[in-house]
Amino acid sequence: MTVVDNEPITFDVDAAEGFLRMFHIAHPEAGPVGPRLAAMRDEIAETGTYRHTTEELAYGARIALRDSGWCTSGVPWRRLKVRDLRGFRNAAAVAGECVEHLRLAANGGEIRPLVTVFAPDTPDTPGPCIWNEQLIRYAGYGDGTGDRRYTRFTDAVQGMGWRAPATPGRFDLLPLVVETAHEGAKLFTVPPDVVREVLLEHPELPWFGQLGLRWHAVPVITNMRLTIGGITYPAAPFNSWFVGSEIGARSLADENAYGAARPVAEALGLDTSTERSLWRDRAVVELNRAVLHSFDLAEVTITDHHAESRHRLSWLRSRQRTSGNRPAFRLDPSAALRARTGGPARFSPAPSETTRPHSPGRLAELLRQRAGG
Repeated sequence: MTVVDNEPITFDVDAAEGFLRMFHIAHPEAGPVGPRLAAMRDEIAETGTYRHTTEELAYGARIALRDSGWCTSGVPWRRLKVRDLRGFRNAAAVAGECVEHLRLAANGGEIRPLVTVFAPDTPDTPGPCIWNEQLIRYAGYGDGTGDRRYTRFTDAVQGMGWRAPATPGRFDLLPLVVETAHEGAKLFTVPPDVVREVLLEHPELPWFGQLGLRWHAVPVITNMRLTIGGITYPAAPFNSWFVGSEIGARSLADENAYGAARPVAEALGLDTSTERSLWRDRAVVELNRAVLHSFDLAEVTITDHHAESRHRLSWLRSRQRTSGNRPAFRLDPSAALRARTGGPARFSPAPSETTRPHSPGRLAELLRQRAGG
């Protein structure tokens, strides 16, 4: 039995039946559900799992994105493009299609929401997984340069062979880490020419541009697993578009990330000696204004946190009760840990794989013992 994240791969038949009933209710043109349920049960009896049709996969991914709360305001979830790449299991192929996902999603600045679904977990062959939290993340170094949230991840990929630029910068692209059961964890460089970045300036503060801040245009989330009808797709990157405060308040202002609030406050002449002056709050407002202004100026899709708050309230009022039968994007604690620390690996070696390779002499001895027995 294959073990992933120290848990065996299991299958939920009830979830499969629940999802297929849900799909057929939403798609009466697909015909009665009975024959599909019978075919699913036969397939599970023969192989231990079943395969979604293209239509079932697309519907499940759309519902998962809508119900999981990751669908930002304005995203037409019913028309969400789902890329069916379930035949891709090798690390290089997965990495290459992640880059293609980024290219398609960037779409000249008019961000296109996408989901790319790679091979699922099966009883015999687990699917690939991606360690990175997002396809585009910036390195963090021990001296405080860069994104401090990813200092340990940066250390880990350096230990795996990644080389930082000769002069490390604040916005060095981290490599993509793709892990498969048969290849282990592999590093892949994200080509800079497919990464659209927005240089940040302020609508009223001419000195702001001298801070040298920038951010990437497309948030492609890569370390959440997609579950649909009992089947788990451990690699299913998806994107909508940024909420401005995700960049300004969480990534740039936060002391544990870029810590940009303090230099902005100092440039504004604020009293940073005490938190009671609320210098941090005022700096965050200007950072958020700069992000929205710069993305609009660059004609890159973005939304603000006020519009997003209204959208989330509407979503909370209308969302379905959580159920194990409903499709969802989920983040496992182990996946969250990998995205920040660069480990542990998802695939635990089987007992036969934990032993050292036998020497030819030792193999001959074992064969003689077996023959004598």
